[in-house]
Amino acid sequence: MATSQHHQPLTPSQVKIVKSTAPLLAEHGVAITTLFYGNMLRCEPHLNNIFNTAHQVTGHQPRALAASLHAYALHMDDLGALTPALELICHKHASIYLQPEHYDYVGHYLLAGMKEYLGDACTDDVLEAWTNAYWALADIMIGKEKVLYAQAKVSVDPTSAPWTDWRNFRIARKVRESSEITSFYLSPTDESMIPLPLFEPGQYISIQLNAPKFGYLQTRQYSLSSAPQTKGDFYRISVKREHGATPAHPGYISNILHEEKEVGDVVQVSHPWGDFYLEHAMEEGYRHGPIVLVSAGVGLTCLMAMLEAVVGKGVTSPVTFVHGSRSKGARAFQEQLRDISEQHSNVKTILFTKDVDIESEKEGTDYDFIGRVDVKKLDKEKDLYVGDASARYFVCGPEGFMKEVEETLRGMGVQGSQVRCEVFGSGGVALGASA
Repeated sequence: MATSQHHQPLTPSQVKIVKSTAPLLAEHGVAITTLFYGNMLRCEPHLNNIFNTAHQVTGHQPRALAASLHAYALHMDDLGALTPALELICHKHASIYLQPEHYDYVGHYLLAGMKEYLGDACTDDVLEAWTNAYWALADIMIGKEKVLYAQAKVSVDPTSAPWTDWRNFRIARKVRESSEITSFYLSPTDESMIPLPLFEPGQYISIQLNAPKFGYLQTRQYSLSSAPQTKGDFYRISVKREHGATPAHPGYISNILHEEKEVGDVVQVSHPWGDFYLEHAMEEGYRHGPIVLVSAGVGLTCLMAMLEAVVGKGVTSPVTFVHGSRSKGARAFQEQLRDISEQHSNVKTILFTKDVDIESEKEGTDYDFIGRVDVKKLDKEKDLYVGDASARYFVCGPEGFMKEVEETLRGMGVQGSQVRCEVFGSGGVALGASA
């Protein structure tokens, strides 16, 4: 098996070769990556403990990796354009504790898959160029992930050892927030971890569970849905149950949490990670311009952490919290949102509800607008602050929803640098996660 120690630096001619393969990858990339994943997971079954099985069955992961390879080939001479995507991917890799040796497996089977599928089109020169290109990128990512691991602490004590592996957490509380969403309060079984490490509001943790129908472990990421606590002894995640989910469905693990895991049960938890967060919100004296938080469905979880962090610090900056749900019953944290708005004059909550019971639900209390979230219905200045260059916008929800909100805001004059979107799946970024 080829390893990172066996590659050579990329030459200018090899950069040109890799760039020249971009059209080939655009046409055949998904077929190559599908072959790659199939071969690797069949020959190295232990890797099923790392890779998301549902994403293999649905084809999400092969599509994401194919998009990654294509983007990498296009930007071989301008890797700076991929920096935001690489940051996202490295946080994702850290959340499943990917190690350098895993890059050996991926490199070996990916390059072999290229050769097997492309045949004579994958000449010795092309294969050598892609080998060196793969390891050039892998070395960058391994280096970034090493830094992240070194920064992870098991408590807020700066002298504590890094949190570099899965930790056992017990479900301390299980609270139903809506007809679809349940919160899990997770406390470490090792009390020496208390207080838990602070995190940036908006980040996530990974949960690792045994999935009997798969026959191996599975890992999923869930946003932390409450503000960081200096003396905190729990992390809270709020999980949507996907009804009718089968083992091949992306919501299968959430069903295990909802139906099978009870108070007292132990799950494995990663250190908090993620590059989508409200910067500096936990620092003393935090002040900033207006903050607009826009979500749909379970996308409100990470934004709740941001909202709680801001009001908990006594920040007086204007905050607009916009949320859309299918129904009142499906919306989590509605009472908490209304309470925060009533107690903090700088916070405004605007609720969109698709299905409204006009006879029992009251406009202005249970909902503000009927239908899907449409930021065009909001006041550009009083609600969205589009004329304020210091305003920041955080958007979380389905990919199409986020794209629509971002495009609408830009059409109103908001700069792209002011808008952040949470991308849990890797298919919507320039480089999809390879794990």
